[in-house]
Amino acid sequence: MSPEPASGNAPGIPAELIVPPAFLPDRRLWFLSGAAIVIAIGAGLLAEALTALIWGITNLAFHGRWSFGFATPADHHLGAWVILVPVIGALIVGLMARYGSPAIRGHGIPEVMERILLHESRIPPRITILKPISTAISIGTGGPFGAEGPIIASGGALGSLAGQLLRVSADERKILLAAGAAAGMAATFGAPVSATLLAVELLLFEYRPRSLAPVALASSAATAVRYLFRGIAPVFPIPDIIASPGGGALATYVVLGAVVGLVAVVLTTTLYRVEDLFERLPIHWMWWPALGAVVVGVAGWLDPRVLGVGYSNISGILAGDLAGRALLVLVVLKTLAWVIALGSGTAGGTLAPLFTIGGGLGALLARGAVLLVPGLGLDVRIGALVGMAAIFAGASRALLTSVVFAFETTRQPLGLLPLLAGCTGAYLISLARMRYTIMTERLARRGVAVDAEYSVDHLQRVYAGERATPAVVRFSADQTVAEAREWLLRGADGASHQGFPIVDHEDRVLGVLTRRDLLAPDIDAGLHLGSVIHRPLVAAYQTSTLREVADLMVHERVGRVPVISADGRRRLLGILSRSDLLAAHEGRLDAARRSEPRYGFPVGGSGPQR
Repeated sequence: MSPEPASGNAPGIPAELIVPPAFLPDRRLWFLSGAAIVIAIGAGLLAEALTALIWGITNLAFHGRWSFGFATPADHHLGAWVILVPVIGALIVGLMARYGSPAIRGHGIPEVMERILLHESRIPPRITILKPISTAISIGTGGPFGAEGPIIASGGALGSLAGQLLRVSADERKILLAAGAAAGMAATFGAPVSATLLAVELLLFEYRPRSLAPVALASSAATAVRYLFRGIAPVFPIPDIIASPGGGALATYVVLGAVVGLVAVVLTTTLYRVEDLFERLPIHWMWWPALGAVVVGVAGWLDPRVLGVGYSNISGILAGDLAGRALLVLVVLKTLAWVIALGSGTAGGTLAPLFTIGGGLGALLARGAVLLVPGLGLDVRIGALVGMAAIFAGASRALLTSVVFAFETTRQPLGLLPLLAGCTGAYLISLARMRYTIMTERLARRGVAVDAEYSVDHLQRVYAGERATPAVVRFSADQTVAEAREWLLRGADGASHQGFPIVDHEDRVLGVLTRRDLLAPDIDAGLHLGSVIHRPLVAAYQTSTLREVADLMVHERVGRVPVISADGRRRLLGILSRSDLLAAHEGRLDAARRSEPRYGFPVGGSGPQR
């Protein structure tokens, strides 16, 4: 059997492994972008429908009227009977979870992450319906949650459903899911940039144009849907323009963010301990939300502002309308109700409660600092803004999302510097004190590894021609099988190799034969090696990256590939094995571990010091 003739580009390399440059979008990118926009419009409409449903249930449960207009449980007149309302809602959610789908439990984002990591981004279609309905019942009956988490989950479910109906790969389905989830957040808060960052930091687990562009377009489209229904005003407006902080104030905001970050660590730890306590109860988990709702009802009886989404509480904190003892009571009761209710396994989001707690803490701490050191130039509203963002940065470690979200929802550009400083303080405290985040703790308990660090693939930065071994043991196509066998059996240097390139008189690679091929008893010893080649050439160009080579090895199930010239002549330049790919990481490890001597002050020898 003669070797196959040379083809146009990379001989033997499957076309799907030849990735086009990032700046040249392929047809699939355009398709995914278009699909993401359609999904985003659906997610935006779903967010509006869920919001109206929450208001409708709130009107019915707390005011006894049938209306889908804005309503808050904070102005109810039920007295102590209000304790029963969250319990009834929790019982309904428990029944829906048991007989509908247990996946509706939780706060949304971790469940989406689990589907991406473990289930090829497949979310059952019924979740698209059950999740928003259960959330509307939970929040509408006074649950101290935000609607954004379930809306994110519902948008992700919509994207996943589209990915299951369309002819896409699992990787492309993940992009559509993330686009739907980002659209859900953008539609809730009118914050497209932070929604895109949220998808990158928590859902995509990558930063590539192929995934970034569809998600960004989805966030933009969903925000446009929100503007159509609610206008372009910021979600949490601050009445006056915030002044730029001085150096002392900026340092104080860093400390404030670090303190709030420590609170985020405590809250995360406490939440999962509460979950563990509920796990030990000798009753079915269907009843747990009702038990947690008793605490919610009592807290709502003591302070009605604890009940429901509470976006008006966040606005009041940022505007400085909530302060002093009233703010302290709200923070304490909201924390207690939210931790116990969410730990019981009901449906509800984390962002709004965290923003309320963090914003309240930030305002209280800033007020205390103003009283202690009046000359620092602190602004209590900036303190609240930093606290609001820092608690999410500490709990989730989505640093950039937290900073940009606080800016987009308030439109206060002079708050960006305090936000970046304070959120970084919270982020560092979280890294030092907590192994997993509020989003990944449950996944880690199930044995799922979630990497929070993203870096450029080192193999993508190294070319095959740089790492290929140039001294290649090769055979001429004119040699016979008998000559090759004699050389192998003689045990010459290189005879232990498992694969040998076969070249013509111009050193062009025709194919590769293995030891098994050469020693096979059914092969006529008198045949020339060129006629024995029975598989297409699998090779890499000298300009191929080691990542492409590694993918090629996996795809073709080979342990070594020849490296050929990129001029189309297929001249043999070297060979790469799996061990060569591992050895290529030596430079990366040295760069991370070796400490260079200070300039002008050599230490010991002439080389770098460990």
